[in-house]
Amino acid sequence: GLNRLVNRSKNPVGAHKEITGYENIDKIIDIDQSPIGRTPRPNPATYTGVFDIIRELFSTTPESKMRGYKPGRFSFNVKGGRCEACSGDGIIKIEMQFLSDVYVPCEVCKGKRYNRETLEVKYKGKSIDDILSMTVEEALKFFENIPR
Repeated sequence: GLNRLVNRSKNPVGAHKEITGYENIDKIIDIDQSPIGRTPRPNPATYTGVFDIIRELFSTTPESKMRGYKPGRFSFNVKGGRCEACSGDGIIKIEMQFLSDVYVPCEVCKGKRYNRETLEVKYKGKSIDDILSMTVEEALKFFENIPR
């Protein structure tokens, strides 16, 4: 129902009496297990733009400033901070010829997507991987004092 009100969706609507308080909602995104964006790499944090803010926060830590790290260092899509063994995917594809391909965690980064130097940088005691591993509820609590 809310999707129909905000996005003028034609999708079927479940039974409901009334929807109120939607006036300040400008967009609704239905998230399922389909790839987000144009490639399978983005996660909800990248798609919503929250990850840009998180990368900026990491780049302002004393350790990042000392090392000369910019926000791009904390992207798993570009060289520098990502694990080069898996190109920031955190997994390695093993082609099985006549069977379905198998994906295993990267042996170098252990699935964390970043190189050791990048993971050494902490924001409030957490690495960039720790942040990406949080649930939405955990992240809301962790970043509750960040204005935005």
